[in-house]
Amino acid sequence: QVQLVESGGGLVQAGGSLRLSCAASGRTYNNYPMGWFRQAPGKEREFVTAISWSASMKRYADSVNGRFTISRDNAKNTVYLQMNSLKPEDTAIYYCAAGHLLLGKGLGDYWGQGTQVTVSS
Repeated sequence: QVQLVESGGGLVQAGGSLRLSCAASGRTYNNYPMGWFRQAPGKEREFVTAISWSASMKRYADSVNGRFTISRDNAKNTVYLQMNSLKPEDTAIYYCAAGHLLLGKGLGDYWGQGTQVTVSS
């Protein structure tokens, strides 16, 4: 089983940047693609980005492509989401995920508890 703990959420002004972290643990952690989803109030949870174990493959939702960057440091068991040029519509709870379907934008098998990102106008 994989355990995921997110951190780094907070309040930022439009145009600013924020970096989220997801610390992972578990005996099979290194075999999982990982990624991020987000959910705004009244909306369904949506795919944001995913990364393969080797970091050789990455996927981004059209809404964040060019602004967000996913990376991972397997030595630290941590996945990062660098968010630049933030917009108010990026406001949501961001969830870290792990699972074999993530590179196809499918749902994860394991989830973090989420971290709130709020972007002010």
